[in-house]
Amino acid sequence: MNNVDKVMASAAEAVADIPQGASLAVGGFGLCGIPTVLINALHAQGAGGLRVVSNNCGVDGQGLGVLLAAGRIVRVTGSYVGENKEFARQYLAGELEVELTPQGTLAERLRAGGTGIPAFYTPAGVGTQVADGGLPWRYGPDGSVTVASPPKETRTFRGRAYVLEEAITTDFALVRAARGDRHGNLVFHRSAANFNPLAAMAGRTTIAEVEELVEPGAIDPDAVHLPGIYVDRVVGPVPADDKGIEKRTVRTREERH
Repeated sequence: MNNVDKVMASAAEAVADIPQGASLAVGGFGLCGIPTVLINALHAQGAGGLRVVSNNCGVDGQGLGVLLAAGRIVRVTGSYVGENKEFARQYLAGELEVELTPQGTLAERLRAGGTGIPAFYTPAGVGTQVADGGLPWRYGPDGSVTVASPPKETRTFRGRAYVLEEAITTDFALVRAARGDRHGNLVFHRSAANFNPLAAMAGRTTIAEVEELVEPGAIDPDAVHLPGIYVDRVVGPVPADDKGIEKRTVRTREERH
């Protein structure tokens, strides 16, 4: 399978079969390394009722925030949501179900899903509502909690308590890479190698947009960050100058030194 040419004619073609109610693992951290082209293509495609797993849900008007503002997302599993006012509004209004999980736990849940591990124990969250249950996943219109997180199994190893966390797999994964070949081997640029490899591993069908598309053999095997066995479709080359900045700050030359 890895030797098949996986390049699609367009982003629209790549996401055309994502159905209503699909689950998606989406790479990126803030606006760094997000699959902007695929997200916009999915927005144009029109699928809704989406259940998204991503570190965060973009920002207002960018990234997953585009799908969120259009009312296409019904559930989010993530670890950070502090940069999106529409996200907060929908969550508090009872329009969006949100499962918050520690960031490292989220990363490992995705990795475990991609490697066939059904669950694992971690100390993160022990003694909190992460383990004990009761975190508000969904509010009602009157502000009451209509769906709360369930309690999780805990166990002691060598005198220390751990909580059992289940792995995550999704119907599709959308990721972005700096470089990729026609077989789906991917290279990520610096911090864009955040949740992208993990999201790609967790998706049953993984779609990658690449800024530079090269022929097989052009990437040194030792330089491959994610092997093509995890990637089903490739879109590229995509623009490399479409990256947003969450917060612009300006300092004087003296302050920089």
